[in-house]
Amino acid sequence: MQWMVIFKKELLENWRNFKWVWVPIVFIIFAIMDPITTYYLPRIMESVGGMPDGAVIDIPMPSPPEALMMSYGEIGLIGVLIIVVISMGLISSEIKSGVYELILSKPVHYSNYITAKFASMFLLVSISIVLGVVAAWYYVNVLFGDLGLVETLVSVLFYLAYILLLLAIVMFFNTIFKSQGLVAFVSIFVIIVLNVVTNIYKHMATWSPMLISDYIGAYLFSGQMETEIWWSTLIAIGLAVVLLIAAIGTLKNKAME
Repeated sequence: MQWMVIFKKELLENWRNFKWVWVPIVFIIFAIMDPITTYYLPRIMESVGGMPDGAVIDIPMPSPPEALMMSYGEIGLIGVLIIVVISMGLISSEIKSGVYELILSKPVHYSNYITAKFASMFLLVSISIVLGVVAAWYYVNVLFGDLGLVETLVSVLFYLAYILLLLAIVMFFNTIFKSQGLVAFVSIFVIIVLNVVTNIYKHMATWSPMLISDYIGAYLFSGQMETEIWWSTLIAIGLAVVLLIAAIGTLKNKAME
């Protein structure tokens, strides 16, 4: 009951801040941008002009899975930045302003406070990503050829496990730093380091959650699910749980200081 009250409060606050409007729109725009731009690029170049006489623009079109992976690429880059920005003040701003002390002076469990805020943000981000990928799937089917909706939705489910981990990283640093800028900087730095290390030791760290996008691409191309994607997903979920527990412990320690 207490958890649900905080969860509904967060949903309402996100609605009042118009996050339920602009966040899905932004994700849809970035998800469809690359496939549409790639398809119309030859016409854009022709209309711009400046090409030598007799020049023929012949840009090979990507396959439907390649086109959809472009959308995942945009979400994995710009989308992650948006996720960090909209979640960097979830708790840090309330710690800085002292609002969290007011809330936790009441009989509110730390776990309810952290997980309800986390769940409300994850719901917003998840719906935005699903809408973005479905919109991209539509344009991929119209412009590049058939791509199964079921396979696309399955790929999104795995991708959300990756997002779950990223959001848990931001949530953890929310409980450590009061500065929103510092939360964003450290979160992005950690995410970059995890990706770099995974790319360097990709042959060894086949279970890394940072490889979920790669496994999604392989799934969309072949239709076959690799075993490693399950391990990567389970580890992503496990690490997210550990980070949330650590965030709860950190907040408790702050209250005792």
